[in-house]
Amino acid sequence: MNERLKLYSYWRSSAAYRVRIGLNLKGLSYDIEPVHLVRDGGEQHMPDFREANPQGLVPVLRHGSRVFRQSLAILEYLEEAWPTPALLPGEARDRARVRALAQAVACEIHPLNNLRVLQHLEHEMGVDADGREAWVRHWVEDGFEAIEAMLVDHPSTGRFCEGDAPGLADCCLVPQVYNARRFKVDMAPYPTIERIEAACLALPAFDAARPERQPDAPSPA
Repeated sequence: MNERLKLYSYWRSSAAYRVRIGLNLKGLSYDIEPVHLVRDGGEQHMPDFREANPQGLVPVLRHGSRVFRQSLAILEYLEEAWPTPALLPGEARDRARVRALAQAVACEIHPLNNLRVLQHLEHEMGVDADGREAWVRHWVEDGFEAIEAMLVDHPSTGRFCEGDAPGLADCCLVPQVYNARRFKVDMAPYPTIERIEAACLALPAFDAARPERQPDAPSPA
């Protein structure tokens, strides 16, 4: 377990953002290998990167000679390989709830507003910028309405999605809120989500994972 960790990441990828948070919460050192998803048609399509991930997606985690793909699978690997501090609670029913919240983001909201979907809407279907932004807002708002209902007044919801320690669900939720704000989603209807986001971003592990703090982030104008 002493091999160096390398994360193939893009500063604004919400899936890579999830994994950066998880690595930071675990206190793990890692190197970032930036993969620019836009420049020159997208470096994720280059043959060298396709060898690491035939899907042409970030994040990818390299641990020694092993390569791990898909953000939730990577986070589960981190949880199993480095069990403490835990990203999942001890009780099976609580773990199921946390996974459901994480998947509500990673499997339901995010796939409908990631870069390749928006590029397909633009290039293959002729949807203009206003139409693409409306598409993103619709699916984020639809998903956040459900997640807010899953969180508000639930006895397991604490300072964070599950209790008073950050975990897997928070790793997924915070990047999706970042993405929502990029597309001008009104967050006022989701006060529990906003409260949890604020609690997360107050922690160094989340703060260090912010997109604007990444080595490949553009310099402020």
